[in-house]
Amino acid sequence: MSKIPKPEAIIIKMAEQLKSMMAKHKLDDPIVIGIRSGGVWVAERLHKLLNITEPLSILDINFYRDDFSRVSSFPQVKPSSILTPLDGRHILLVDDVLHTGRTICAALNAISDYGRAATVSLAILLDRGDREMPIGADVIGATIALKEGQQVKLRGPDPLRIEFIDKSS
Repeated sequence: MSKIPKPEAIIIKMAEQLKSMMAKHKLDDPIVIGIRSGGVWVAERLHKLLNITEPLSILDINFYRDDFSRVSSFPQVKPSSILTPLDGRHILLVDDVLHTGRTICAALNAISDYGRAATVSLAILLDRGDREMPIGADVIGATIALKEGQQVKLRGPDPLRIEFIDKSS
């Protein structure tokens, strides 16, 4: 496993990539939506670095998961906070870790309940591969490879830190 830079350094790199993408595709002032909870922490920082004027939105996707009943006996569902109408708007969807793609699939389903976006771009802090769904990110902060039985978790919000968890012991 390669050494991972600090989350704040990764986010600065992501902001530069997003600025280029937004300029190339003329995506002025997109709506930034962070997926609760780690995605919100990353989205808050990107929102500030990108000088987005629209308020930051927060999405809880728990009810939209296809594995809702398997995640936990008592999943904690918190309210979403979508503060701007999404119809015809450009969305920047932000999450912390992309693995199977199921969280992003659930997020896209949830977003469609709030309106029909013109585009949705996905920005991910860490990509660990091994997809189960055909999901890819437009901006990836860092790609990581984990050992069998290992997981990665973003802890925060202040300071942000990446934690590797060995599930095999």
